[in-house]
Amino acid sequence: MENHQTQNWFERAKPFAAVVSLQLGYAVMDVLSKAAMNKGMSNYVFVFYRHAVAFFVIAPFAWFFDKKVRPKMTLSIFMKIVMLSLLEPVIDQNLYFLGMKYTTATFAVTMTNIVPAIIFIFACILRLEKIKIRSIHSLAKVVGTLATVSGAMVMTLMKGPVLFGSHRSNDPSQHNGTSTQHSITGSVMIAIGCFSWACFIILQTITLKTYPAALSLSAWICLLGTIEGAAVAMIMERGNPSVWSLKLDIRLLCAVYTGIVCSGVCYYLQGVVMKTRGPVFVTAFNPLTMIIVAIMGYFFLAEQVLLGRMIGAVIICLGLYAVVWGKSKDYSPPNPTSPEPILPAKQIVDEYNAKNENCTHEIVTVNNFGNGTTTRNEEQV
Repeated sequence: MENHQTQNWFERAKPFAAVVSLQLGYAVMDVLSKAAMNKGMSNYVFVFYRHAVAFFVIAPFAWFFDKKVRPKMTLSIFMKIVMLSLLEPVIDQNLYFLGMKYTTATFAVTMTNIVPAIIFIFACILRLEKIKIRSIHSLAKVVGTLATVSGAMVMTLMKGPVLFGSHRSNDPSQHNGTSTQHSITGSVMIAIGCFSWACFIILQTITLKTYPAALSLSAWICLLGTIEGAAVAMIMERGNPSVWSLKLDIRLLCAVYTGIVCSGVCYYLQGVVMKTRGPVFVTAFNPLTMIIVAIMGYFFLAEQVLLGRMIGAVIICLGLYAVVWGKSKDYSPPNPTSPEPILPAKQIVDEYNAKNENCTHEIVTVNNFGNGTTTRNEEQV
């Protein structure tokens, strides 16, 4: 019984451990990528190297482990994979990292908290989410969605005094009016990237229903993302061949780490968890990334923590978890203390004991028969 309960607890904890690992990996990626781009790395070239590394690492595992579950490639599945490779590796990441250049790593990762709200809106449009006006849980989802978007706007438009960090910062949005305009431009780029990321998550959930090989799907996304990313990088960085060179510094570390962890492993874990828990559950832990990045950015990148961005972050977190709370009430998880799963095992034990009892009586009967005596009760047995 204890082993069965321990196994059930482990099964329930695995999705949470997976999504927490995802957010930790993304947090380290944000800090490393910001440091690499501060050293002059092109975000277009970075996206190309990232997915090239991811493909060469994950492809052998996909070929070996997905032999039995990989379905036949069809035109419909391939077009979905092409769209996936455009939405996340090309559009989302290029706009996200370009917007990060104009803002900070903490600000960029905080803006990603609007992704669950965008996914919720898409689910309502596609009639995948039911809204009841008189239900408090439905109202929580609606209010939480509005609060999440409002918090993102507060973070973009409201600065306020410095709470933590020196008054001299590498944040370009605090130097002059032109840099403030760049900060707004960066915010718009990050918001478009978040929209593309939300579309990617929903399409990945749909694709996994017809192409359940998560490793192979990740490998295909990384391969096509590498090809498309190379085309974008060559166009945007034409006449500047020096940006393609990598040395043993933070830029090489960033490309290798993000390729293996954030594109290879995270794509796979994200797909596995979405099969059972859905896309909203995967993105519900985005505020954890914000907290980790804020701490790491303060210590390693000397970023400031402003009052306006802190207020916006709190509003986003409250709105996000209102959405998650309302969403969780749509499902009634099975009661782990229910006696139904134990009943078959109990029946087997009772039958086993009954057979042993009969066997004992039969032996007694044989022994008595050998002595020439038989009782009436033993004959009935």
